[in-house]
Amino acid sequence: MRYKNSNIRKYLNTKIIARCAALFLLCLLPLKGFSQAGESTVNALVGMGFENVGWTEDDNERVYILQNSAYRLQGVGISKAVDVIQKIGLPDGKPCRIIVLDNNVPQISLYYHPIEGEAVSKAESKDWDVSYDLGNAWSKARKIKLKNRSLFKVDVLVYPQLALKNLILTQIYQVLFDLSPAVEVSLWKGMKLTGQLKIPVYNDGYGSLEDKIHPGHLTISQRFRLPYNIFGKMTVGYFNADRYGVDAEFLHPFADERFSVMGRVGYTGVGYWDGFKLHYDTEMTWTWTVGGSFYWPQYNTQFNLKVEQYLREDRGVKFEMIRHFRYCSIGFYAMKAKDAKANGGFRFQVALPPYKYKRYKNWLRINTSANMGLVYNAGNERYYYKEYKAEASDNIMEKNSFNPYFIKSELLNF
Repeated sequence: MRYKNSNIRKYLNTKIIARCAALFLLCLLPLKGFSQAGESTVNALVGMGFENVGWTEDDNERVYILQNSAYRLQGVGISKAVDVIQKIGLPDGKPCRIIVLDNNVPQISLYYHPIEGEAVSKAESKDWDVSYDLGNAWSKARKIKLKNRSLFKVDVLVYPQLALKNLILTQIYQVLFDLSPAVEVSLWKGMKLTGQLKIPVYNDGYGSLEDKIHPGHLTISQRFRLPYNIFGKMTVGYFNADRYGVDAEFLHPFADERFSVMGRVGYTGVGYWDGFKLHYDTEMTWTWTVGGSFYWPQYNTQFNLKVEQYLREDRGVKFEMIRHFRYCSIGFYAMKAKDAKANGGFRFQVALPPYKYKRYKNWLRINTSANMGLVYNAGNERYYYKEYKAEASDNIMEKNSFNPYFIKSELLNF
């Protein structure tokens, strides 16, 4: 009897172990499916040229991280990524979030919450909410290992630069046209190193110094995101408008993301190039800007009102109205400073083709700059209201590229 009972006991123990193992494997099957879907989506995005791509998941939501380095226009690139995630990467019955980076710094998130009982296949671009808010997932998602990192990758971008002035009665315009290639590379999170060379193509009336090949922007910038949705950038180096020094700018959108406040401060001196010889003055000047902004989503139109101090320490008020389209941004401005006549004009930026990026051997990319712009000074003011651009890539179109309302409109129209 003891022998028989022992065999029965061994049989029952073996049966229990087998059932537990089977139950454990069944529990792993959905996890394996989740893992395959997440990894497949990441690999698909990397194959398209997106950088800093990764994913993670918990009981509350699935999170994807990506940086659009595949398409010139952020709205188009993000729309392409959403399309891929909707097709192969959405979790079943669980929210999904996409966190979009710029130079490894989080900018916005897109959030999809399925309706209870809704099939995953019914998800559409219009169902995603776009916001500066990253939710509670970023603290965990920032620690995951990303694929196709953007660090140390080199961009060679050619900036076409056109300047016009009308000061001679017998000549409609005097013209300066340069091709200005720039090497841009990121050596750590949020950092960008820019070295630019200005190559004159046509110079009529802009002086002998512009006939010589000489450096343009030579800068190191650091982008960062602080708590409470405060975005910032600090830039050090040689700017345009014959200025060198340091510049810092900040943006804070409110809970109603149509409204935001901005600030900027610069400490610069005069410096100009005679070929590759730099002449500079040690006297430095403070410039600053404080203002507010309202964004009208229905027409993708931005209204800015600023109080500023300019390079000649003249202080004034500036109003801007800028309409943003997919391939261009067009704006009007008006400004008035004490002891100076009112001035105004318009500006525009146009996205340059090609609109798809590609790296050579996953490292070097040679292309035209993201867009080309021009500012028209209607009042022909030559003394007051002088400003500078701290970084070669700064412009009205670039500053709006991660606006949540603009990205949402691109999703709806894609």
